[in-house]
Amino acid sequence: MARTAVVTGGAQGIGKGLVQHLLAEGWRVAALDLDEEAVAELAAELPDDRLLARTCDVADERAVAAAYKAIDAWQAAAGEGAGIDLIVSNAGLADPVIGPIEEASLADWRRWQDSHVTGAFLMVRGGVPRLRERSGSSIVLIASTRALQSEPFCEGYAAAKGALCAMTHALAVSLGPAIRVNAVLPGWIETGPWQKASARAKPEHRDVDRDQHPVGRVGEPRDIAATVAWLASEGAGFVTGQQIVVDGGMTRRMIYAE
Repeated sequence: MARTAVVTGGAQGIGKGLVQHLLAEGWRVAALDLDEEAVAELAAELPDDRLLARTCDVADERAVAAAYKAIDAWQAAAGEGAGIDLIVSNAGLADPVIGPIEEASLADWRRWQDSHVTGAFLMVRGGVPRLRERSGSSIVLIASTRALQSEPFCEGYAAAKGALCAMTHALAVSLGPAIRVNAVLPGWIETGPWQKASARAKPEHRDVDRDQHPVGRVGEPRDIAATVAWLASEGAGFVTGQQIVVDGGMTRRMIYAE
Protein backbone atom coordinates (compact mmCIF):
# COMPACT_ATOMS: atom_id res chain seq x y z
CA MET A 1 0.00 0.00 0.00
CA ALA A 2 1.49 3.33 -1.07
CA ARG A 3 1.97 6.10 1.43
CA THR A 4 -0.47 8.98 0.91
CA ALA A 5 0.07 12.65 1.73
CA VAL A 6 -2.19 15.68 1.68
CA VAL A 7 -0.39 18.96 0.96
CA THR A 8 -2.24 22.27 1.23
CA GLY A 9 -1.07 25.23 -0.80
CA GLY A 10 0.38 22.51 -3.01
CA ALA A 11 0.20 24.11 -6.45
CA GLN A 12 2.81 26.85 -6.02
CA GLY A 13 5.90 27.79 -4.06
CA ILE A 14 7.06 25.59 -1.20
CA GLY A 15 3.93 23.48 -1.56
CA LYS A 16 4.69 22.65 -5.18
CA GLY A 17 8.22 21.66 -4.21
CA LEU A 18 6.75 19.39 -1.54
CA VAL A 19 4.44 17.73 -4.05
CA GLN A 20 7.26 17.17 -6.54
CA HIS A 21 9.54 15.71 -3.87
CA LEU A 22 6.97 13.35 -2.39
CA LEU A 23 5.90 12.07 -5.81
CA ALA A 24 9.55 11.41 -6.63
CA GLU A 25 9.82 9.36 -3.44
CA GLY A 26 6.85 7.22 -4.45
CA TRP A 27 4.07 8.83 -2.43
CA ARG A 28 0.50 9.36 -3.56
CA VAL A 29 -0.19 13.06 -3.09
CA ALA A 30 -3.40 15.08 -2.84
CA ALA A 31 -2.47 18.71 -3.55
CA LEU A 32 -5.04 21.29 -2.44
CA ASP A 33 -4.77 24.95 -3.42
CA LEU A 34 -7.03 27.99 -3.63
CA ASP A 35 -5.65 29.10 -7.01
CA GLU A 36 -7.57 27.35 -9.82
CA GLU A 37 -5.05 28.36 -12.48
CA ALA A 38 -2.14 26.99 -10.48
CA VAL A 39 -4.01 23.74 -9.75
CA ALA A 40 -4.70 23.19 -13.46
CA GLU A 41 -1.04 23.86 -14.30
CA LEU A 42 0.16 21.46 -11.62
CA ALA A 43 -2.04 18.67 -12.98
CA ALA A 44 -0.77 19.35 -16.51
CA GLU A 45 2.90 19.48 -15.47
CA LEU A 46 2.70 16.30 -13.38
CA PRO A 47 0.29 13.97 -15.20
CA ASP A 48 0.42 11.09 -12.73
CA ASP A 49 -2.37 8.93 -11.34
CA ARG A 50 -0.61 9.24 -7.98
CA LEU A 51 -1.49 12.96 -7.93
CA LEU A 52 -4.87 14.44 -7.09
CA ALA A 53 -4.83 18.20 -7.73
CA ARG A 54 -7.90 19.96 -6.41
CA THR A 55 -9.03 23.52 -5.72
CA CYS A 56 -9.86 24.08 -2.06
CA ASP A 57 -10.16 27.02 0.33
CA VAL A 58 -8.77 25.47 3.50
CA ALA A 59 -10.41 28.17 5.64
CA ASP A 60 -13.86 27.05 4.41
CA GLU A 61 -15.33 24.22 6.48
CA ARG A 62 -17.51 22.81 3.72
CA ALA A 63 -14.70 23.01 1.14
CA VAL A 64 -12.38 21.03 3.41
CA ALA A 65 -15.04 18.38 4.03
CA ALA A 66 -15.63 18.07 0.27
CA ALA A 67 -11.90 17.77 -0.36
CA TYR A 68 -11.56 14.90 2.11
CA LYS A 69 -14.51 13.11 0.49
CA ALA A 70 -12.79 13.49 -2.89
CA ILE A 71 -9.56 12.10 -1.43
CA ASP A 72 -11.44 9.12 0.01
CA ALA A 73 -13.00 8.43 -3.41
CA TRP A 74 -9.62 8.80 -5.15
CA GLN A 75 -8.09 6.30 -2.73
CA ALA A 76 -10.93 3.84 -3.16
CA ALA A 77 -10.82 4.06 -6.97
CA ALA A 78 -7.12 3.16 -6.89
CA GLY A 79 -7.74 0.19 -4.60
CA GLU A 80 -5.79 1.80 -1.79
CA GLY A 81 -6.72 1.06 1.78
CA ALA A 82 -8.45 3.59 3.98
CA GLY A 83 -6.54 6.45 5.51
CA ILE A 84 -3.66 8.81 4.85
CA ASP A 85 -0.12 8.92 6.22
CA LEU A 86 0.79 12.60 6.21
CA ILE A 87 -0.85 16.01 6.30
CA VAL A 88 1.31 19.02 5.44
CA SER A 89 -0.51 22.24 6.31
CA ASN A 90 1.34 24.71 4.10
CA ALA A 91 -1.46 26.96 2.79
CA GLY A 92 -1.69 30.56 3.90
CA LEU A 93 -1.49 34.16 2.80
CA ALA A 94 2.12 34.60 1.70
CA ASP A 95 2.51 38.40 1.89
CA PRO A 96 3.68 39.11 5.47
CA VAL A 97 3.07 42.88 5.51
CA ILE A 98 -0.09 44.17 7.18
CA GLY A 99 1.13 47.78 7.47
CA PRO A 100 1.11 50.06 10.52
CA ILE A 101 -0.95 48.32 13.20
CA GLU A 102 -3.04 51.43 13.90
CA GLU A 103 -4.20 51.37 10.28
CA ALA A 104 -4.76 47.61 9.94
CA SER A 105 -8.32 46.44 9.34
CA LEU A 106 -9.94 43.61 11.26
CA ALA A 107 -10.77 41.98 7.92
CA ASP A 108 -7.08 41.88 6.96
CA TRP A 109 -6.11 40.51 10.38
CA ARG A 110 -8.67 37.73 9.99
CA ARG A 111 -7.39 36.87 6.51
CA TRP A 112 -3.99 35.94 7.95
CA GLN A 113 -5.44 33.99 10.85
CA ASP A 114 -8.03 32.18 8.74
CA SER A 115 -5.71 31.18 5.91
CA HIS A 116 -2.96 29.86 8.20
CA VAL A 117 -4.49 28.91 11.54
CA THR A 118 -8.13 28.13 10.79
CA GLY A 119 -7.02 26.30 7.67
CA ALA A 120 -4.62 24.15 9.70
CA PHE A 121 -7.32 23.46 12.29
CA LEU A 122 -9.86 22.35 9.69
CA MET A 123 -7.38 20.18 7.81
CA VAL A 124 -6.17 18.51 10.99
CA ARG A 125 -9.67 18.02 12.39
CA GLY A 126 -10.86 16.38 9.19
CA GLY A 127 -7.68 14.40 8.71
CA VAL A 128 -7.13 12.86 12.14
CA PRO A 129 -9.63 10.00 11.69
CA ARG A 130 -7.92 9.15 8.41
CA LEU A 131 -4.43 9.41 9.93
CA ARG A 132 -5.49 6.96 12.64
CA GLU A 133 -6.13 4.37 9.91
CA ARG A 134 -2.40 4.20 9.15
CA SER A 135 0.50 3.24 11.40
CA GLY A 136 3.24 5.83 11.88
CA SER A 137 1.24 8.75 10.50
CA SER A 138 2.22 12.37 11.06
CA ILE A 139 1.33 16.01 10.63
CA VAL A 140 3.70 18.80 9.63
CA LEU A 141 2.65 22.43 10.03
CA ILE A 142 4.63 24.88 7.92
CA ALA A 143 5.28 27.89 10.13
CA SER A 144 8.08 30.44 9.57
CA THR A 145 11.13 31.96 11.18
CA ARG A 146 8.90 35.04 11.39
CA ALA A 147 7.32 33.30 14.38
CA LEU A 148 10.67 33.90 16.10
CA GLN A 149 11.83 37.27 14.71
CA SER A 150 10.26 40.13 12.78
CA GLU A 151 10.53 42.98 10.34
CA PRO A 152 8.24 45.97 10.93
CA PHE A 153 4.53 45.80 10.10
CA CYS A 154 4.15 42.01 9.97
CA GLU A 155 2.01 41.41 13.06
CA GLY A 156 -0.77 39.46 11.33
CA TYR A 157 1.60 37.01 9.64
CA ALA A 158 3.86 36.64 12.69
CA ALA A 159 0.88 35.97 14.97
CA ALA A 160 -0.47 33.33 12.60
CA LYS A 161 2.87 31.55 12.30
CA GLY A 162 3.38 31.73 16.05
CA ALA A 163 -0.03 30.13 16.54
CA LEU A 164 1.01 27.25 14.30
CA CYS A 165 4.05 26.66 16.51
CA ALA A 166 1.82 26.55 19.58
CA MET A 167 -0.64 24.24 17.83
CA THR A 168 2.24 21.90 17.06
CA HIS A 169 3.13 21.05 20.64
CA ALA A 170 -0.51 20.97 21.72
CA LEU A 171 -1.44 18.54 18.95
CA ALA A 172 1.65 16.41 19.58
CA VAL A 173 0.56 15.87 23.18
CA SER A 174 -3.09 15.30 22.28
CA LEU A 175 -2.55 12.95 19.33
CA GLY A 176 0.45 10.94 20.50
CA PRO A 177 1.52 8.22 20.39
CA ALA A 178 -0.51 7.34 17.28
CA ILE A 179 0.22 10.54 15.35
CA ARG A 180 3.38 12.64 15.50
CA VAL A 181 3.13 16.40 14.93
CA ASN A 182 5.99 18.76 14.09
CA ALA A 183 6.47 22.23 12.65
CA VAL A 184 8.94 23.33 10.00
CA LEU A 185 9.99 26.99 10.10
CA PRO A 186 11.39 28.06 6.72
CA GLY A 187 13.61 31.10 6.43
CA TRP A 188 14.27 32.81 3.12
CA ILE A 189 13.08 30.33 0.51
CA GLU A 190 13.21 31.35 -3.15
CA THR A 191 9.90 30.31 -4.74
CA GLY A 192 9.93 32.33 -7.97
CA PRO A 193 10.52 29.38 -10.32
CA TRP A 194 7.84 27.36 -8.51
CA GLN A 195 4.99 29.80 -9.12
CA LYS A 196 2.31 29.42 -11.78
CA ALA A 197 3.40 30.50 -15.27
CA SER A 198 1.83 33.96 -15.10
CA ALA A 199 3.67 34.75 -11.85
CA ARG A 200 6.90 32.82 -12.41
CA ALA A 201 10.16 34.72 -11.87
CA LYS A 202 13.83 33.96 -12.31
CA PRO A 203 15.72 34.59 -9.06
CA GLU A 204 18.48 37.19 -9.05
CA HIS A 205 20.30 36.94 -5.75
CA ARG A 206 23.07 39.36 -4.84
CA ASP A 207 26.22 38.47 -2.92
CA VAL A 208 24.78 40.22 0.12
CA ASP A 209 21.71 37.98 -0.08
CA ARG A 210 23.81 34.84 -0.08
CA ASP A 211 26.22 36.15 2.54
CA GLN A 212 23.40 36.55 5.09
CA HIS A 213 23.24 32.75 5.20
CA PRO A 214 26.07 30.80 6.85
CA VAL A 215 25.50 28.05 4.24
CA GLY A 216 26.21 30.62 1.51
CA ARG A 217 22.95 30.52 -0.44
CA VAL A 218 19.24 31.31 -0.34
CA GLY A 219 16.96 28.34 0.32
CA GLU A 220 14.78 26.47 -2.17
CA PRO A 221 11.58 24.43 -1.77
CA ARG A 222 13.63 21.22 -1.95
CA ASP A 223 15.23 22.16 1.38
CA ILE A 224 11.83 22.25 3.07
CA ALA A 225 10.60 19.16 1.21
CA ALA A 226 13.56 17.07 2.33
CA THR A 227 12.94 18.06 5.94
CA VAL A 228 9.23 17.24 5.73
CA ALA A 229 9.98 13.87 4.13
CA TRP A 230 12.37 13.06 6.96
CA LEU A 231 9.83 14.06 9.61
CA ALA A 232 7.34 11.69 7.99
CA SER A 233 9.83 8.82 7.94
CA GLU A 234 10.60 6.08 10.45
CA GLY A 235 13.92 7.79 11.05
CA ALA A 236 12.07 10.59 12.83
CA GLY A 237 9.94 8.21 14.86
CA PHE A 238 11.16 9.73 18.15
CA VAL A 239 10.58 13.32 17.02
CA THR A 240 7.31 15.06 17.87
CA GLY A 241 6.19 18.46 19.11
CA GLN A 242 9.29 20.09 17.64
CA GLN A 243 9.96 23.28 15.71
CA ILE A 244 12.57 22.59 13.03
CA VAL A 245 14.15 25.79 11.67
CA VAL A 246 15.32 25.44 8.06
CA ASP A 247 16.94 28.76 7.21
CA GLY A 248 20.56 28.17 6.25
CA GLY A 249 21.58 29.44 9.67
CA MET A 250 20.30 32.97 9.01
CA THR A 251 18.54 33.37 12.37
CA ARG A 252 21.72 32.35 14.21
CA ARG A 253 23.86 35.10 12.71
CA MET A 254 24.44 38.23 14.80
CA ILE A 255 24.12 41.42 12.75
CA TYR A 256 25.43 44.78 14.03
CA ALA A 257 24.56 48.02 12.29
CA GLU A 258 27.64 49.98 11.27
